[in-house]
This record gives sequence, C-alpha cells and structure tokens, in this order.
Amino acid sequence: MLTIRQLRKRKVAQWVLGYTAVAWALLQGVGLLTDTYGWSPTVMRAGVALSVLGFLLTLVIAWFQGERGQQKVTRLEVALIAIVVLVGGAWLWQTVRSTSESAVASRTTVDTDIPTIEKDPSIAVLPLENMSTDKEQQYFSDGISEELLNVLNKVPELRVIARTSSFAFKGQDLAVPEIARRLHVASILQGSVRKSGNRVPISVQLVRAIDGAQLWVDTYDRNLDDIFRVQDEIAASVVDQLKIKLLKAPTVKPVDPRVYAMVLQAQALLDQQSKEGRAQALLVFKQALSIAPNEARAWAGLGRVYVNQSIYSELPPAEAAKLAREALNKALRIDPHNVIAITGLARLAADFDFDAQAAADYNRRALQIEPNNLVAINTLGILLSNVGRFDEALPLYDYRVAHDPANPTAYNNRGITRYYARQWDAAIDDFRSALRLSPAFVGAHTGIASSLLLGKRDARSALREIEAEPDEASKLQLRALAFHALARARESEAATQELIRRYGEAQPALVGLVYSYRGDRDAAFMWLDEAASIRDPAVTSVAFDALTDPLRDDPRWLPFLRKIGYAPDQLAAIRIEVPKPAM
Repeated sequence: MLTIRQLRKRKVAQWVLGYTAVAWALLQGVGLLTDTYGWSPTVMRAGVALSVLGFLLTLVIAWFQGERGQQKVTRLEVALIAIVVLVGGAWLWQTVRSTSESAVASRTTVDTDIPTIEKDPSIAVLPLENMSTDKEQQYFSDGISEELLNVLNKVPELRVIARTSSFAFKGQDLAVPEIARRLHVASILQGSVRKSGNRVPISVQLVRAIDGAQLWVDTYDRNLDDIFRVQDEIAASVVDQLKIKLLKAPTVKPVDPRVYAMVLQAQALLDQQSKEGRAQALLVFKQALSIAPNEARAWAGLGRVYVNQSIYSELPPAEAAKLAREALNKALRIDPHNVIAITGLARLAADFDFDAQAAADYNRRALQIEPNNLVAINTLGILLSNVGRFDEALPLYDYRVAHDPANPTAYNNRGITRYYARQWDAAIDDFRSALRLSPAFVGAHTGIASSLLLGKRDARSALREIEAEPDEASKLQLRALAFHALARARESEAATQELIRRYGEAQPALVGLVYSYRGDRDAAFMWLDEAASIRDPAVTSVAFDALTDPLRDDPRWLPFLRKIGYAPDQLAAIRIEVPKPAM
C-alpha cells in the first residue's frame, strides 16, 4: 500500500506544489484577459477543467518520475492511478460537452431576441461618427444624432430607443446584430458627419438588425443652414423603408445655424451631469440667446440648467426656481409645444411649489403633444410615486426601461418607487442594475443601503454598502442611521453633526429623516419644517418614506403633510390623468 515514505521518495509533494503554483498563475492570467476583452465565461471554465486534468496527470508523472528507475509499482497502485485518470477524463469530457451545448443554446436563444421589422417596427439611432479633423466637433455629430432620434420619436407607430441607451455603445466595436440584441430593436440607423466650415456632409444607412443587411443608404452634402431639411429627409426615408404609414410626417423647425450649433454644444455639456458641465452649459445657452433672443430651445435649455442646479444644491432653491421659471415660461411663450419647457415646469410645480395638481396638468399637456416622450413619462412617474400611487407609477417606469434599457437612471428611478412601495428585494435588484450599467452612479448605493436597513433590518450590510456611495451627504445620512441601528450612539451622533455642519442649510430634509429614525420627534419636525420653508425639493418624498414611520402617530404629522400639500384629503383631490403611451 501507499506510504508516506514512498510519497517522499518519489517527490510527489514537490511536483504537486510546483504544478499548483503554475496553474494558479495561468488561471489568474486567463481571468484578467477574460475581464479585459469580454471573453465568454466558457474560456475560464475550460481553463479550470484543463487544470484539474493536468493535476491528475501530474500525480501520475510524479509517481513514475519521482525516483527515476527505482519505482516498484504494485498492481493496486496502477489500478488506482488508472481509475483516477479515467474519472478525471470523463468529468472533463462532460464539462466541455455541456459548456458547448450551453453556448449553442445561448446563441440560439439570443438570436430570437432580435425582433423583426414586420412584428416590431423599432429603431435605435447610434451616434453619428465625427469624421471632422476637429475632434471638438463631436458634440455636433452627437447633436445631429439626437435630433434625428427626436424626429423619429414623433412617429406613433415606431418604437425608438432613447438617447442614453443608443449612445451607450459609442466607441465600442460591436456588430449591429449584437447592439440590436442588447437594445431589442429591429433596425439600426448609423452613419457619419464631417463638418467643415458651413458644409455638413452626412452619410447614413439603415441596417436590418437580425442579419445586418443594409436596407437603405444615402449621402447628403449640404450647407449648415439646410441641416433641418436634411433631418426631415432622413426621417422620411427611414419611415418609408420601415413601411410605416404616417398620419403626419415629422418635421424639424429651422433655427439660425449658429444658434443650432450652440444649443447642441450646451446640451452636450449639460448631459455630462457635472457641476462644471452645468456651469459651461449656462454660458453657452446665454451666448446663443444673445444672438437669437427668441430661440425657444435655448430658453428651455437654460431653464433645465437652473432646475438641475436646484436639485444639486448649486443654487439656493428659491433663486434657482425663480430663474428656471422665468426661462421656461419664456420658452413656452415663443413655442407653446416645447415639451422640455413643459416638463421643467412640472418639476418646479411638484418639487418647489408643492402643487401636485399643477404638475399633473403640465404632464398631461406634455404627453398630449408627444405621447412617447420619455422625459414626460418619467416626470409623471415621479409625481405618481410622490403621491403614493405606486401601482400606476411602476408601469410607466417599466415602459421607460423597455425604451431605454442601457440607461441606469431608468432602473434607479424604478428602484426608488419600489423602495417607497416597500418592495425591498425588487428595489435592490433595480439599484444593482443601475450600478451594473454605471458603477459610479450617484444614489444607487444609497437605495441599496436604505432597503437593507429598513427592509432587511441588516444594518451591517447597509453600512458596508453606503461606503461606495459617491454622494457625501447621502453617505453621512446612512452612516448616522446604520450606526444608530447598531447601537453605536456616539458614532451616529458624530455622523449626524457632520451632516448638519456640511449640508444642513441646503438639505435639511436629510437631517430631519435621521432624527425621525432615531426617535427624536422634536428635532425631526424642526428640520422637516425648515425643509418645507426653504422649499427643499427632497421634502416632497418624505410622506411615504419608511424613515418617517415613527412620526405618523404624532399630532404634528398631519399639519406637516398639509403644509407640503400631501395630507390625505389633498391627495384625494388631485386628478392625475395617466395616459397609456402609444408604443
């Protein structure tokens, strides 16, 4: 029989240790390459299987080569080695076979996920490639792409994927069928722009997603002031190729070409979702208005900047709301159908005026103009969630996710509503989906931590989760909450005081929620009342937040709700029309 002495003589341990070190290093390398280049998990599984078989073979080699020429192998030992090799080989064969079958099945399943034009007239407009020598002109090609998308989105019979999801594949070397598979669309519009002075050559092609076949291709070489007609022509050609009968052909309203380019640039800056981007966008919008004081899109964009500066506490809420309202109303006086301005006023009505009915009226107006407008649909979802009508809000978010599947905000907003509805597991799933799309997404870790703390009563996991949150105010708030739940009073108080010192003046609602959870009702109402008095936008979300459960039997709760327009009788009086989107 095998003995320790025999194993030592044949140096089996040395062989095994050496092989293990080499195999581990190779698997680490394979793992790194798999993550870097997006290789299939099959590669790693095959590597592990081969490593196991190699280990078995190493044992055999070690046994016969450990003490060269002196081995005396018994029949039993030979039989044992043969059994080990046979079992290992059979296992490897089954692993490779099942992996291959799974890959084939996966490919078969995935291919069926691409819809056909006949059954699902749908399209994604990929960002047009900037062929100009000036790379700073990227905003222009992106803007043209977005304009085309907006024009096509006005076709009721056509399902158009939103900008955020379409642009998510910018710079990625993916085949059209793969992009279509991920976005679940039947067709792709792609092309290039080469802006040179006042000349704007545009090349576009419409591709059938399921097989990559080119349905239509054309090139337009026009002056900048003719760009609007080009957009109309492209949209009409796309619609014709998709065999959609229009009740009314979409058109683009012409504007001064210089102003048009500035608006595109400002929109690109605003879409950076940074403080610096918003500040620069503000300047460019103002520059555009100095040239064309009656350009509605520039006024609407200016109002959008101020609304965002209010949300991110870059301006005092009252000042930001005043400036936003002036700009948005100016846009509507020029163009009563400007949906950006209308949805901006809806947000002001809900978050600053505490007037849910006015917000609902603005949303209804926006959706009458553009039934498929995702901004309006999202704003209506927020409003319904804030007034506790979660069952009506969630289908709107489902619609947005379906039309904007690569947008982390779509998942995050649905997660927020599920959090308020106390659907903890579903909320966590949505927040994690947002993070998979954007690992640095602001607010998603807060949503997960809050759901873990309040829904799962898991303060330790919540505390670990919140450390990854980029927003420092939310991080401090959740630390204060989690430390309190863990009976770490000193640390909870320290986090609370730091929250007050840094953010109490601009975001008092956050502080009020901490004191509510900690059971300090007097302090909670003091801070929530302050939030209501300065029109903190976050205060409208506290009515259904689980953090305010300790306040609901307090006699001060109902007067507070009435102050922000969320008392039960006030909510019951709100008439919100929830139209079904066209697609």
